[in-house]
Amino acid sequence: MIIGLLRVEFRLHGNDSLKGKRKVCSSLKQKVANKFNVAVAEVEAMDNKERLVLGIVTVANQTSKVDSRLSKVQAMIEAISPAEVVHVSTEVFSDTEEAAPW
Repeated sequence: MIIGLLRVEFRLHGNDSLKGKRKVCSSLKQKVANKFNVAVAEVEAMDNKERLVLGIVTVANQTSKVDSRLSKVQAMIEAISPAEVVHVSTEVFSDTEEAAPW
């Protein structure tokens, strides 16, 4: 089992309320989750009006599939986001144990 994590940090210029931030966050989460079947959550800076951090997670049986999916998610986010992407990081975790025979 291969687990991929994409962390994307945004700067919301000119945003003056948490309500405005939630609107951007909800829209991005819904679009990404629907298109790529990944889990998306706001993971940091929840009380900061000008900073949004999303964590996106996917699972597959091959590292190449995880890498490809996360690359596509990142490209889509950068293309559709109304906010400035200031930092992106990716981590891939591998479960090296043998799978159960069932």
